[in-house]
Amino acid sequence: MSRKDQISKPLEGFLVLEFCQYLSGPSAGLRLADLGVRVIKIENPGKGDLCRILPIKDQWVEENSLLFHTINRNKESYTANLKSEEELAEIKKLISKADVMIHNFRPGVMEKLSLGFEQVKNINSKIIYAEISGYGKEGPWAKKPGQDLLLQAMSGLMFNSGDRDDAPTPFGLAIGDILCGAQVVQAILAGLISRNRKGEAVKVEISLLESLIDFQFEIFTTYFVSGKRPLRSAVNNAHPLLGAPYGIYETSDGFIAVAMVPLQELKKALNCPRLEAYDQSMVFSKRDEIKSVLVDFLKEESTGFWMEKLQSRKLWATDLKNWKQLKQTKGYKEFELEQEIDIPGSKSIKTNRCPIRINGEKLWGAWPAPNLGQHTASVKKEFELNDKPV
Repeated sequence: MSRKDQISKPLEGFLVLEFCQYLSGPSAGLRLADLGVRVIKIENPGKGDLCRILPIKDQWVEENSLLFHTINRNKESYTANLKSEEELAEIKKLISKADVMIHNFRPGVMEKLSLGFEQVKNINSKIIYAEISGYGKEGPWAKKPGQDLLLQAMSGLMFNSGDRDDAPTPFGLAIGDILCGAQVVQAILAGLISRNRKGEAVKVEISLLESLIDFQFEIFTTYFVSGKRPLRSAVNNAHPLLGAPYGIYETSDGFIAVAMVPLQELKKALNCPRLEAYDQSMVFSKRDEIKSVLVDFLKEESTGFWMEKLQSRKLWATDLKNWKQLKQTKGYKEFELEQEIDIPGSKSIKTNRCPIRINGEKLWGAWPAPNLGQHTASVKKEFELNDKPV
């Protein structure tokens, strides 16, 4: 074991059972595992987490998708048929020894399996029980499929990216799943603190829709106050609530991003005659006009030329980098964000490390994602699950 694997982690000693598929629940389990939690995935024998067969860019590692490996490292896999009385009894015994249980099954599924919160609380009176849904457990949308793109469409998120006349533009990542997973981790940690104080079980509930609406708190608050949907800028939109010059601009050889910059300072830096017709009071009312002036003007010189002028006045601007360019920078290398995961019987894969540092130490986790049912026998033996059930 390398030195990186020997770093003491703050949540060592806690046990989490992850009854989850795809991204939201497993991303929460990944972060908890990064922080030292022991995470056991409870999977259906034969199929397992369906993320195992959900590829990204048709990339596979042995029989599992690269995506599965990306968010399931540092976990164990235990297979159980939850419709089998015997195997369900073993799972219940495992639950009695756990600190946290996470699931993202459709509403009502766990209750039918006698694994709903009230049922589980009778097994383990101090369990932190976290459930993730697409649209909550009740109401007209409860049974709708909780898939990320569909949630982006339902939440209004697609009207923030792109320009005003563009079609609704989705976020280019599974943002609902990842945000929801992060918020579940926050709630679980709060639940553990509460349990330590009160000695009682805690139920955590979150839906992807609520998570994505919370993500847009600026937009929704503005809408609540004004009664009008904030419109995207027609020119180089980067945030529908911010005035000129906020946006991305093409140069003669690349692109630059310009953030919140006072117009008077921008005039001094760029020496653009056409900007003289505008002042700070117009950055919202004349937003698209001002940005159109910049679109034409900034194409005349290189990225380096403009960055020198902007940075000389310490204005908030930067050049755009693709992933290859980013990896070549000294700043990126300084972070040490990459780690190798060795896959038995296959080549190693490179992925990101946990972004959190504890007491100055980076958190590494080089265990590969488990094969389906890889740890079933060892977990049964360790927790004596074949003995008299709970």
